[in-house]
Amino acid sequence: MRFSNSNSKNSKRLTSQLYFVQCKFLNFSPPFCLNSASSVSQQKSSEIEEESVSDNESPLSDEIFRASPKLGFYKLGDSTFSSIVENCANSCDFRWIEKIFYRMKREGRVFREKNFIVVFRAYGKAQLPEEAVMLFDRMVDEFGCRRTVRSFNSVLNVICRAGQFCRALEFYSYAVGSKNIMPNVLTFNLVIKAMCKLRLVDRAIELFREMTVRKCTPDAFSYCTLMDGLCKEDRIEEAVSLLDEMQIDGSFPSTVAFNVLINALCRKGDMARAAKMVDNMYFKGCVPNDVTYNTLIHGLCLKGKLDKAISLLYQMVSNRCQPNDVTYGTIINGLVKQQRAVDGIHLLVSMEERGHRPNEYVYSALLSGLFKQGRSEEAKRLWKEMIEKGCKPNNVVYSALIDGLCGDGKPEDAKEILSAMINAGLAPNAFTYSSLMKGYFRIGRAPEALLVWKEMESKNCIRNEVCYTVLIHGLCEDGRLKEAMMVWRHMLGRGYKPDTIAYSSLIHGFCKAGLIEQGLNVFNEMICLEVESQPDVITYNILFNGLCNNNRISRAIDLLNFMLDRGCDPDICTCNIFLKTVAEKLCPPQDGREFLDELLVRLCNRRRGLAASKIVQLMLLKCLPPKATTWEKVLQGCCKHKKMIAGIEDCWRNLLR
Repeated sequence: MRFSNSNSKNSKRLTSQLYFVQCKFLNFSPPFCLNSASSVSQQKSSEIEEESVSDNESPLSDEIFRASPKLGFYKLGDSTFSSIVENCANSCDFRWIEKIFYRMKREGRVFREKNFIVVFRAYGKAQLPEEAVMLFDRMVDEFGCRRTVRSFNSVLNVICRAGQFCRALEFYSYAVGSKNIMPNVLTFNLVIKAMCKLRLVDRAIELFREMTVRKCTPDAFSYCTLMDGLCKEDRIEEAVSLLDEMQIDGSFPSTVAFNVLINALCRKGDMARAAKMVDNMYFKGCVPNDVTYNTLIHGLCLKGKLDKAISLLYQMVSNRCQPNDVTYGTIINGLVKQQRAVDGIHLLVSMEERGHRPNEYVYSALLSGLFKQGRSEEAKRLWKEMIEKGCKPNNVVYSALIDGLCGDGKPEDAKEILSAMINAGLAPNAFTYSSLMKGYFRIGRAPEALLVWKEMESKNCIRNEVCYTVLIHGLCEDGRLKEAMMVWRHMLGRGYKPDTIAYSSLIHGFCKAGLIEQGLNVFNEMICLEVESQPDVITYNILFNGLCNNNRISRAIDLLNFMLDRGCDPDICTCNIFLKTVAEKLCPPQDGREFLDELLVRLCNRRRGLAASKIVQLMLLKCLPPKATTWEKVLQGCCKHKKMIAGIEDCWRNLLR
């Protein structure tokens, strides 16, 4: 008797129902009763609840196969076994599969390779690659089933999907070397993918060249996989040449292949060349898809070219390519980073009009952006609209709102939102509590900030470096240096490494208390550490201010020279500190023009044009113009020689007309 299996054209539900009928007829409980995750078991739970199968019970009734006549090479019921194996594999019930396999072996049934392939796929679904390898080894010796490249590729794919790429290469060498498996195109594609994931791109190229020797013609997937591996190693030129080779070999380039190259060029910031690659796509008859447009839009947003990104969005719509959530989310996030949150709101409205529902990350970006731009009322309105539209906020959105309210000087309102967050079943993280502590410190309520610190412990929230940094900074600002030092030692004792902000906060605390030498000691300790904790311009400005206020001007000048030698550029705050010092501390007082002029020359000599331009703006603003010789250095540093000469010649021509 034959029953419908899962490969028939019937619907999945009908197949499952027939399977239950089949199991009833064969007098054994279906394996779905052991797997509560199956949708069929939920539908039939009332029917199979009372049925149970012990480990010693035979999975199949003997009566159905008693005196089964042979039908050539196969016996009556072989297809029934195959159908049951497939259904067990679909439910990932490997215990029943083993029982059925041993029953088939005992009765001398014929094992077909497809019986094992469906089980291999089940092992892949269950993330059990080693079990798939073991079953592959048992196929011949234990079950007498001949292995081919189909079953080999199935196991290899399981290993790759599990992310065990080293194991995949080992299995490939083992099977091809000792099991006489002849690899095909799919085999090579999987192995090339594994090599590229392991960043063994040169070995992947060698294997790619070996394909033709083994009489396997690379397909589009082979080229795309290798091109992607080359691009991730920043070998874009080789990937482009591979695209040309692909066309010469007769493999028509696909949109996927172009997307790989466009993505690499956008990540590198070469948007002009990425645009040319899109033109090449059209020339080759490939139409850009949503991935192409999203990649270009993301690249433009990274370069800060938001207006071009929005234009590309409209072009995408005009070309009948529908923008998706990723498209809108990328542009909105880019607008927020450029402090254009209001434009982001307008785009959000357009997104909703086109039937796209913004996710929590879009809302969190907009909320943060509106608060940072001082538009707290609009941020609160957006929050209410979000709730009214049925979008449930997650940790990210709650944290963004709490941080915004604290930045707006309303930590009590933020505390209410925190309570609502906890009542909604969401656990605040260290960043959420850090925002609340920062909010209380900002309005001078240090005791409440310390209560938040203690609440973290009662809520079993793990404190991280950010929490310690916020607490140290707040205590130092509040003049509680001893308590800050206790927290500092506690932080080090827990194995956390202070970052630049933590070090700068502690140095600020010492300088504020008039303990300049202790601050310099912390600074010296800081410069001996990793790159991540090196002083920035804020750190130096804290020390400049402390040294100058204590009339240690020569030491401040030495520190400024040290700062320049280490590649850290001064900012406007640095200049204002020294301008105030030379005007108030020197006798006779100076206007600071000579000091700024010398600083400007030193920056120009080091080819630090951006910092030099900012100082020129400050000097002009304070009516302290640089010397003529200094202007010449500034122009030479900021302009390319040929363009500068051409500009001067244009000026002369205009004057002589």
